[in-house]
Amino acid sequence: MIEIKKETENNYLVISVIGEADASSSIHLDKAIREALDEGHMQMLVDCTNLNYISSAGLGVFMSYIEEISEKSINFILFGLSEKVLKVFGILGLDQLLKIENDKEQAVSALNGI
Repeated sequence: MIEIKKETENNYLVISVIGEADASSSIHLDKAIREALDEGHMQMLVDCTNLNYISSAGLGVFMSYIEEISEKSINFILFGLSEKVLKVFGILGLDQLLKIENDKEQAVSALNGI
């Protein structure tokens, strides 16, 4: 079960991921990111503070957008990953391909180039 919330703050979009991103629910995560990109958002924060679990399908969602994010020079930053979830990102090397910050404050600072 997953819940996705989208909220615009200042000049960036926050996508909050709540629950578990597994094979059956990761389609909702994919839809939220796709919509944000199609709407032309150039600065996005993904709040993973309440992401309890991510499967290979959930990781695949993030992997599928790496090239597009890079090509369009989109600021796309994940934050608030639990140690368990961060470890999974690290095993696949996604922590090297995506910007990941500890908390929202650091993520906003990274967006603003501080």
